[in-house]
Amino acid sequence: MDERVTDPETINSDEKKFDLTLRPKQLSEFVGQKKLKEILSITIEAAKQRGEAIDHVLFYGPPGLGKTTLAYIIANELDVELNSSSGPAIEKPGDLAGILTNLNERDTFFIDEIHRLNHIIEEYLYPAIEDFRLEIVIDQGPSARTLKLNLEPFTLVGATTRAGLITSPLRSRFGLILHLDYYSTKEINKIVKRSADLLEVKIDNDGAYEIARRSRGTPRIANRLLRRVRDYAQIKGDGTVNKKMATAALKMLEVDEMGLDEMDKKLITSIINFYNGGPVGLKTIAMAIGEDQGTIEEIYEPYLLQMGFIKRTQKGRVVTQRAYKHFDISPKNDIPEGLFKEND
Repeated sequence: MDERVTDPETINSDEKKFDLTLRPKQLSEFVGQKKLKEILSITIEAAKQRGEAIDHVLFYGPPGLGKTTLAYIIANELDVELNSSSGPAIEKPGDLAGILTNLNERDTFFIDEIHRLNHIIEEYLYPAIEDFRLEIVIDQGPSARTLKLNLEPFTLVGATTRAGLITSPLRSRFGLILHLDYYSTKEINKIVKRSADLLEVKIDNDGAYEIARRSRGTPRIANRLLRRVRDYAQIKGDGTVNKKMATAALKMLEVDEMGLDEMDKKLITSIINFYNGGPVGLKTIAMAIGEDQGTIEEIYEPYLLQMGFIKRTQKGRVVTQRAYKHFDISPKNDIPEGLFKEND
C-alpha cells in the first residue's frame, strides 16, 4: 500500500513510528465505535462483492479518536492503495490534479482537516467526486481553455474535527457521514493492553486501568501516556507497568485522575480566579492562558464539555459546580452575573 502522508500535526518521527506500529490494520482489530464499525463493515463487504469503490466517507469528531486509522483500514479491507494529504497542503488545482490522475480504480484518497480546503480547490473537487471528471482551466482571459480529464472511480475519505465548518455542497456529496465519539474506560483499557503487547511492555491489569482512566477517552492520548509510563517504569522500576508505577509517572506528567493535564487545569482555574467562573468569551480565555483559540476549541474544550467541567452559554464559557468540586474551590458570588458579555 502506498502511504504518502502529509501529517498536519507536529508529531516527531518517533511518535509517527509508534503511531504506525500501533495502528490497527483491520476493522476486527479496531476497538470501540461499534455502530460505526457495523456500518463500515456492511458497506465495504457490499462494495467488494460488486467490485466497486465504496461511497465517499466523512469522519468527524474530536482529535485522536481514529479517523486517520479508519481511512487506512478502509484501504486495507478493500486491498487498494491509500493516497493521503491534508486540506491546507492542497494549495493549487495542479496539486489536486496530480493526486487524482494517479489514482487507480477503487483507490482511496484521504484528506485530513478537510474543512481547511481552499474554496477554489473545493470547486474543482465537486465534479471529481460526483462524476469522476476533472476540469482544469488553463491560462486566463481570451486564451483560457478548459482541460477535461476522466478519472478512475475512487473513494474520497475526509476527516475533520470541525464538521460545522464544512460547506453544505461538500458535505452533501459524501455518501457516509460518520461521527466518532469518546471511548469508554473499558474500551481504552483494551487499547492500552493491545498497545502494550505490540510494544512488548510488561503491564498488569491495574496498571493498564490507571492509564486508561486518565486518557480522556482518547486512544492517541492513551498510547502516548503508555509510552511515557513505560519509560518511567524502566528507569524507576524493573520495567513492569503496575498501578504504583503508572500513578507515579502520571503524577510527574501532571495528569490527574480525571485525565486533566496542565493546560486543562490552567484553563478552568483561570476562568474561576480571573472571571469569577464566567461567563467569559473564548478570545479572552485564549489571551489569559496564552493559547490559540482554535486549539482551545478543538483540543481542550470538547473533553471539558463532555465531562461537564464547563458549559457554553450565549454570554461565553462558564465553569460548572463539578469543576469547583474537583478543584476543591468554593464559588464566589461577589461579581454580578453577566458582567463579561463577550460572545464567541
